[in-house]
Amino acid sequence: MLTYIFRRLLVALSVMLTVAVVSFMLLHLSGDLATAIAGPESSAADVEKIRVQYGLDRPITSQFFDWLGAALRLDFGRSFYFQGTVMELIGERLPITLKLGGMALLLAVVVAIPLGVLAAIYRDTWIDRLSLMVAVVGQAMPTFWFALTLVIVFSVGLQWLPVAGNTSWQHFVLPAVALGYYAMPAIMRLTRAGMLDVLGSDYIRTARAKGLSPARVVFKHALRNAIIPVVALAAVELGFMLGGSVVIESVYSMQGLGQLAWDSISRNDYPVVQAVVLIIAVFYIGLTFVADVLNAALDPRMRTR
Repeated sequence: MLTYIFRRLLVALSVMLTVAVVSFMLLHLSGDLATAIAGPESSAADVEKIRVQYGLDRPITSQFFDWLGAALRLDFGRSFYFQGTVMELIGERLPITLKLGGMALLLAVVVAIPLGVLAAIYRDTWIDRLSLMVAVVGQAMPTFWFALTLVIVFSVGLQWLPVAGNTSWQHFVLPAVALGYYAMPAIMRLTRAGMLDVLGSDYIRTARAKGLSPARVVFKHALRNAIIPVVALAAVELGFMLGGSVVIESVYSMQGLGQLAWDSISRNDYPVVQAVVLIIAVFYIGLTFVADVLNAALDPRMRTR
């Protein structure tokens, strides 16, 4: 088990380093940063002053290693637009995004797993077809369109929930539904496939032959094994949600990490953009690593891969 964890940790660290290189290089390949920071109407002297001030006149490798060393100390510099340190901004915004992602994932799991179980038990019935229709619609429907539809129906029309903001739990309901519905199809289909595979196994037929109740066969024997791959998928989906929160937070005007990323991109606030990209990637890679370790602990066969 320790060998497997060490192997997966090496892979995770390699991916993190790759993401750091890519996030650093993309901004530098997008154009002259000094000109972008100084503004289009600045003189050549002003641009050169900015280039020296921010160390952009040094070799690119020196800039990268200095930036990476500072990032490892959680020092991403100061924001060009918000007039504060980048870590202060992220510390204020990150809890909102994590809360939104956690609520959305909880909603997706609570709805998708029972739907997947019912679809497998009642295979080829109207229940199965209804569950698959929910999955297909969730995959095909754009997240921003669904989010706007929820606003029109529940905020503007029925006036049950607030339109925008993040000051109370009511403000998180519609964003969590919009973001959670994005993750539901994959979790539901994987649960259904796992249940169908397990329900056809010999030990399930043996359990039924012993006279065990259908509920005990399904929940104690079948679901326990079918749920293993869903653990990894749930962690991956949470990572996708953190990255995809940019759209949802923009629609609902939530001052989270996604909204911060959008504001920083539109205002050429490069230190904040780099930090947000790196932090979201680290969360995603870390969640994937945790899911791999949990899967290996639940299923010893995974340790040989």
